[in-house]
Amino acid sequence: MKVREEQVIDVLKQCYDPEIPIDLWNLGLIYDVKIDESAGGESSNVDILMSLTTPGCGMGGYMAEDIMNKVESIPGVSQADVKITFEPRWTPEMMSDEARARLGFGNDLSRQSQSPGQVRDEEDDWA
Repeated sequence: MKVREEQVIDVLKQCYDPEIPIDLWNLGLIYDVKIDESAGGESSNVDILMSLTTPGCGMGGYMAEDIMNKVESIPGVSQADVKITFEPRWTPEMMSDEARARLGFGNDLSRQSQSPGQVRDEEDDWA
């Protein structure tokens, strides 16, 4: 059974950073998905390259395990492997428009150098 990239992406949209209520795909933490079909095309291995929002994030192992378990539940996937990298380093600009909107970033990230919980609109400034 041939595994399609869209199937893997659909599953990745069900994997979340436990500290941020946005899925890993829309956060832009998934850098690459490779599907390697074994001889005969009966099963596939899936390799995923991802990053974390910060190098010090202690949840990387948890997220990688969650991804592996969920991807391996796709019919036709025999094995999933997740590697974590920090090259390139993740930035909020890598998020989808949907994720930026949900976290209150809007489409203009240039004036927002603080974390989403600390960002204030210019209207909120107390001049």
